[in-house]
Amino acid sequence: MPSRLTTTLTAAAAAGALVLAGCAEETASEPASSLTGVEVTGDAGAEPTVEVDAPLELSRTESSVVSEGDGDEIAESDLVTVQAVIVNGTTGETLTSTWENDPVGLDLSAQDLFPAFKTQIPGKTVGSRLVIGSTPADAYGETGNEQLGVGAEDPVLFVVDLVAAPDVLESAQGEEVQPEEDLPEVQWQEDAPAEITIPDGVDAPEETVTQQLVRGEGPEVEEGQTIKVTYTGVLYKNGEVFDSSFNNPAASSVDFPIGVGQVIKGWDDGLVGQPVGSRVLLVVPPADGYGEQGRGEQITGSDTLVFVVDILAAY
Repeated sequence: MPSRLTTTLTAAAAAGALVLAGCAEETASEPASSLTGVEVTGDAGAEPTVEVDAPLELSRTESSVVSEGDGDEIAESDLVTVQAVIVNGTTGETLTSTWENDPVGLDLSAQDLFPAFKTQIPGKTVGSRLVIGSTPADAYGETGNEQLGVGAEDPVLFVVDLVAAPDVLESAQGEEVQPEEDLPEVQWQEDAPAEITIPDGVDAPEETVTQQLVRGEGPEVEEGQTIKVTYTGVLYKNGEVFDSSFNNPAASSVDFPIGVGQVIKGWDDGLVGQPVGSRVLLVVPPADGYGEQGRGEQITGSDTLVFVVDILAAY
């Protein structure tokens, strides 16, 4: 399995990693909002200015909508891309912002996403700007985030723009592509690892081969995005399956950052630029795979790897 690094906003996020929370509706029995001392100014689509009457005291995680977008309503299991400003609720200091870079992708179904975001973003609409006040427990937890400047007892304020909610496909969708000769043959199986047959008498290639089997109709995968995929990997020397996302009982799809050196080079080189919805065959020599050290007992330093990857979403 390609090496994986969760770059979305999680409870164990490093500095610069963000996690979001959504808005909690108040009822007559709930206390008044603690966000009345927060002022957010700035045009939609541009980095906001945040002023806080600190210290911000929160007994619960809550949020309010600064401006409501006219996009689709976000569901609990959606992918979302966001821009966000993080403020220390105790000091009122702005700690970091994503606005200098591309929007950050979040998988709202991820178990390690900040609890505040998992409960608060669903129900909001794409294009909205939210102010989210999170208790310490619902953000960086009991350890805080020293590098970012969040103490264990600091509430955290997030000002979040919900940029998009990309669709997630169930499998590859698009036009079938006739592969080149002398490549491994793929028989796709729904909800099971693909059957990959290695051609007889054909030596493994010396350079990575990328072959579309289905040309997707979605946007092209960009360097630095996270992709949601299903995949199966086999050894070229004998066709033995060494890994498949379909062997995960919890979910058949997995998420990887792409184009940033967090997966094997064969994936970075072969999947960046592919349209979402594509099914891609990758034949990866050791130099673009796990190198001379191999991986575990099954993959040696001389093994060429074969992957079939369905790109379900990019965010």
